[in-house]
Amino acid sequence: MKYSIAKGTFDILPKDPTPDGAWRNSHLWQYVEEVIRDVTKVYGFQEIRTPIFERTELFVRGVGESSDIVTKEMYTFEDRAGRLMTLRPEGTASVMRAFIEKHLDQQKGVHKLYYIGPMFRYERPQAGRFRQHHQFGVEAIGDGSAEQDVEVIDLLCEFYRKLGLEKLTVMLNSVGDVSSRERYRKALRTFLQPKFEDLSAESKVRFEKNVLRILDSKNGEDQKLLEGAPSILDFLSEEAKEHFDRVQSLLKNLKIDYVINPKLVRGLDYYSKTVFEVTAGELGAHNSIGAGGRFDGLSSLLGGPDLPSIGFATGLERVIQTMIGQNVPMPSPLGPLLYFIPLGDAAKEFCLEQVYALRHEGIPTEIDLREKKVGASIERASSIGARFVVVFGEEEMLSKNLVIKELDTREEFSLSLDQLSHWLRNQLMG
Repeated sequence: MKYSIAKGTFDILPKDPTPDGAWRNSHLWQYVEEVIRDVTKVYGFQEIRTPIFERTELFVRGVGESSDIVTKEMYTFEDRAGRLMTLRPEGTASVMRAFIEKHLDQQKGVHKLYYIGPMFRYERPQAGRFRQHHQFGVEAIGDGSAEQDVEVIDLLCEFYRKLGLEKLTVMLNSVGDVSSRERYRKALRTFLQPKFEDLSAESKVRFEKNVLRILDSKNGEDQKLLEGAPSILDFLSEEAKEHFDRVQSLLKNLKIDYVINPKLVRGLDYYSKTVFEVTAGELGAHNSIGAGGRFDGLSSLLGGPDLPSIGFATGLERVIQTMIGQNVPMPSPLGPLLYFIPLGDAAKEFCLEQVYALRHEGIPTEIDLREKKVGASIERASSIGARFVVVFGEEEMLSKNLVIKELDTREEFSLSLDQLSHWLRNQLMG
């Protein structure tokens, strides 16, 4: 019996053979992850790794009972002890659980954390959306200032800049503090009440549970009904308005262009004040590649200290697909620096010693053990990205002199076996 991959998931391969599979090549994922680690290091963020499943109530409480994630998308199962467990659908709730459980707040100062890993949501698979997807996210815990908001937004933008992405739109909004949202909920319900029967079934439920989520509706008729709706920006408290004005001023100082979108509320219930989203046209209708916001009340909601926090998450599938869509220059797979082609058993035995000696010095080296024709071996060396090849037979064993050929230029270099290691190290450095 042949087995096939589960719907909504994918393999990341050294080289995906399918016509549209370039974004699933593992060297691109490694490259993006290297950029993540470089950028977060510069901004002072440290890595955190949490389990891929948690107690279900963590996500119900942390993400919000009325969110799409909790109501429609979670992968939940009962373990052998009868406890409900859920594959993590997002990263923030798990990070905050770890922060609270391990009493990290006792270490004074701002806690700047980042994570990379798979998330799981039962969604309808489509461009850039998968049931197992991968996120890079950050959480800054302990600082409620506008300056901290802007650092997080700038980090996300710098990550995209380092990858070479262009033509991105930063959308910005404020959902205010508790009092702001309460006043706005009343105004929005009053506006929508006469139109209630025309709302989609989903928005009717949201009207009762969390009316702000109607602003995020993907239903075209819902969006028409929202035309002329009051803006949340007109209901901000004085403190929330000053915070939002400060965020905008700092973004302008950093020359980060943004567009204010009063309908941007994000899909999770824990957001407050600043929310933001970055979109790219290459992904079609569902074109968000990264988003986040402030979640000042989440720590206390989960039983921890009352600490302000802000973060973001960006989907790696979407990022890599956008890079390919924009023809961003990307590194090729790293092949061996030198590829040995031995002629005969004695030469093979000798070359194996050289291969392992070079590898132990950190020099990427490969050997053809299949004893095919030299031409076929050279083709194989070229296919895996080798830079140099050396054909090694009885004559080379006796003389200890080698002829190294560079595959791209066909240039040849003569040197002794004693010189090989030093010469290759120079090639690596050059």
